Amino acid sequence: MVRGKTEMKRIENATSRQVTFSKRRNGLLKKAFELSVLCDAEVALIIFSPRGKLYEFSNFSMNKTIDRYQNRTKDLMSSNNTAVEDLQLEKELDSFTITKKLEHLEVSKRKLLGGGLDSCSIDELQQLERQLERSLTKIRSRKYQILKEEIMKLKEEEKLLLEENAALQVGRESSKKGETKQRSESKEQDIMDVETELFIGLPERRTTTNGFL
Repeated sequence: MVRGKTEMKRIENATSRQVTFSKRRNGLLKKAFELSVLCDAEVALIIFSPRGKLYEFSNFSMNKTIDRYQNRTKDLMSSNNTAVEDLQLEKELDSFTITKKLEHLEVSKRKLLGGGLDSCSIDELQQLERQLERSLTKIRSRKYQILKEEIMKLKEEEKLLLEENAALQVGRESSKKGETKQRSESKEQDIMDVETELFIGLPERRTTTNGFL
């Protein structure tokens, strides 16, 4: 049968708890023995029951194994302390280095702005001068680039405005031609209306050379 999954919590029933302790204690002691034999490992196992009874297993010497463990623990603690001290020292060095870099940058900034030059030598002043000239060259180059981009932008806008103006001019000319044509057609219609009105009504008598209509 498949064993059910045991819930990892304290067994409330005292009898069941004692039975489980005995079974698992024996199994743990057996595993310790097997580990020492199969792997040639130094194993020391100490178990105290809920009532304080001691159960132990050691394939070498319990006391020597405990002493070895304590010495190893001291070495590890010492190594850890050394590692912590080294890390702390490294952090302090990094902090000191960063502080020095910030101070150097602050001094350089002050000199570039024209302050603290009294202690500078000729070589340092010439170096500052060259640095400022390089900076001015970069600034002018960037300024000319921005001006060029602005001029190109204005030319594009001018081109668009000229195209829009030309389109409006064409539209106005077309509108004027349409109005002129409309007025001309209106005049022709008026003339036709006048001629038509002249012949409206009874026909008039017209005298010919013979006196007949």
